[in-house]
Amino acid sequence: MALPLLEDHRDLAEAVAAFTNRFGGIADTRSNVKRYAAGDRPDSWDGLVRQGLHAVHLPEQYGGDGAGLAELAVIVEQLGDALYPGPYVPTVIASGILATAAGSAADTMLTELATGATGAVCTGAGLRAARGDAGWTVSGSGDPTLGLPGADVVLVRANSEDGDLWFRLGPSTSAAVAIEDGVDLTRSIGTLTLTEYQVDDGLIVDGLQAHRVELIANTVLAAEASGIAGWALRTAVDYVKSRQQFGRPVGSFQAVQHKAAMMLVRSEIACAAAWDAARSEDHDEDQQKLVSAQAVLAALPVGIENALECVTLLGGIGFTWEHDAHLYWRRAISIAAVAGSEVKWAHTLGDRSADSARDFSFVDPEMLPELREQVRRVLDEVALLPDDGTTSASWAPAKGSARRARFAEAKLVAPHYRAPYGLGAGPREQAVIAHEFAMRGWAQPSTVIGEWVLPTILEHGNAEQQDRFVEPSLRADIIWCQLFSEPGAGSDLAGLSTKARKVDGGWVLSGQKVWNSGAHEADWGVCLARSDADVPKHRGLSYFLVDMTSKGIDVRPLKQSTGKSEFNEVFLDDVFVPDDCLVAEPGQGWKLAATTLSNERLSMGSTLHHGSSDQFRQVIAEASHDCPREEAVEGLGRSISRELALSAMNLRGVSARLAGQEPGAEISVSKVYNALAQREGSRDLLRLLGPRAAVVDPAANYAIDHIGLPSILFGGGTVEIQLNVIAQRVLGLPRP
Repeated sequence: MALPLLEDHRDLAEAVAAFTNRFGGIADTRSNVKRYAAGDRPDSWDGLVRQGLHAVHLPEQYGGDGAGLAELAVIVEQLGDALYPGPYVPTVIASGILATAAGSAADTMLTELATGATGAVCTGAGLRAARGDAGWTVSGSGDPTLGLPGADVVLVRANSEDGDLWFRLGPSTSAAVAIEDGVDLTRSIGTLTLTEYQVDDGLIVDGLQAHRVELIANTVLAAEASGIAGWALRTAVDYVKSRQQFGRPVGSFQAVQHKAAMMLVRSEIACAAAWDAARSEDHDEDQQKLVSAQAVLAALPVGIENALECVTLLGGIGFTWEHDAHLYWRRAISIAAVAGSEVKWAHTLGDRSADSARDFSFVDPEMLPELREQVRRVLDEVALLPDDGTTSASWAPAKGSARRARFAEAKLVAPHYRAPYGLGAGPREQAVIAHEFAMRGWAQPSTVIGEWVLPTILEHGNAEQQDRFVEPSLRADIIWCQLFSEPGAGSDLAGLSTKARKVDGGWVLSGQKVWNSGAHEADWGVCLARSDADVPKHRGLSYFLVDMTSKGIDVRPLKQSTGKSEFNEVFLDDVFVPDDCLVAEPGQGWKLAATTLSNERLSMGSTLHHGSSDQFRQVIAEASHDCPREEAVEGLGRSISRELALSAMNLRGVSARLAGQEPGAEISVSKVYNALAQREGSRDLLRLLGPRAAVVDPAANYAIDHIGLPSILFGGGTVEIQLNVIAQRVLGLPRP
């Protein structure tokens, strides 16, 4: 829930939090709102400067620490969490921008800012510059600017026919600053008006690049929004844990738990977006343009939404002037506003994504060279083999493939498995292997359902079962299905009723399973059945490996609302399962199922199938949208934003694992966000189409694609169940 992943970043965050605790906190802010609105510095400003928190990102030649945007974002997030008042954010935006400039004017301004001066950056389409014989003349009014009243150093951007003119604002009777009544009560905001203002050549700032300016400003604002979102989440959760209603904590009510869980989902998205923007400081221009637009779209609305949700969970007390929640809410609204309209940024991201894609590769190309060479040799060999596998009508891997056999032989189907089935690859090794596949544009081989089944066999099965099933599954000689869910036991898996009766030499299974993906094409299934009805339901289950050709198995494909048949119901009518196909001991099925439903494979990417950016691009390319093109591009931008959010969150999880940290909430959060993102994207796509969506089109079946959403919304546990998991296991809210 916080930006830092690296140890030194965590130390920095702790130091900033300690600083805010020492200097008055929110009580000081409340008692001085009039001062701060007028542009005064907080009394703690000198202490902040002494600690170098204002200059951590500045070059050492100006007295800074020579760090970067990532370190600055860590500080900003912590100060946002503390609602630190005054001009800090506008000042570091100004100094961060100036650190990328050239010339004496920039040097002078940086020197002042590094020693504790405050700053602001004033822009806006209303500021127009014209070149004359005497130099530049600027007239007009800028946009409302954070920190402008009281700023020692003001950097101004005016628009001209020759491009942007950047300059330092000097004292002049032709310049006027009006203090505005700001939504954010804790910092100043004002409007600059220039009337035939003459720009001194010595105050012109050279070398600024629009994409760098944008990246710095948007990253800082996104980091502050992440801090606000985190505070709102923590405050709401603490309250509902202790607040009693109807004789029990408010936090035990499911509706409240789901609200809190969604706050965590949003908070993680904001954090990932700010983190991704901060780490892009050394990326190329196209990448920075993508990620700076994404920072606004993914992070800034979250500050507003989480603050509002915090107020609703607090109830009446949260809506009072005396509670701090409205101060955070006000700041979230303010920073989202000054960043520019969400609609504008969605259109911008859509437009920029037309010929650019975010690169989430992060692995050092020189890391683990021996392993890289080993993988490259195998990939070279595979490229020469025939693509001769027999494909299925669903998502099952191709059978009889020479390529697949070679991958299995090289232990690259599941490199994280222990020898002799895999390479025992940890996160670093998996990352390198994934990188080599990605550089070829190849997808890594998958066992699909086997990715859940095989780890269970490896952990709990005996040597005979491992030899019998693991290697053939890696070669795709065995395709698996999962026989867990039942008509009366979906999310409540432990409530299943399929019976397992002990007989000589094995067990007899009877019952009905449903929603079994690929069961009509599977060779084997993994089945949970009740072997003991006299013990609590979680303790009476056993875990069986079932030959799908066995007598008594009736697989009936279910025709879905899409018209396809990808799922099945499976009837087990006295199906005999030999003793050697019972995994572990009778009654241990629930523990084994937990292993099956977890996946140790390092996931390197996230994909949207419904409402994906590719679908939006197709609609735009064909001009098949029933709306202005600009609205379609905006829809593309929002779809891209959702995909970038998923990938950034996933990369944070991978990076944390590479840093030696255990997986956190990101797994459940990703599942929830993925499902909701696909739902929202698919619906957005329909909104563009108009009458075309009423016709089944084999080339572009957008309506049928939308009707197929339940496979995502239900798969792996419904959104509601995942929200329960987040609320109770991650946030620690009491069970109902």
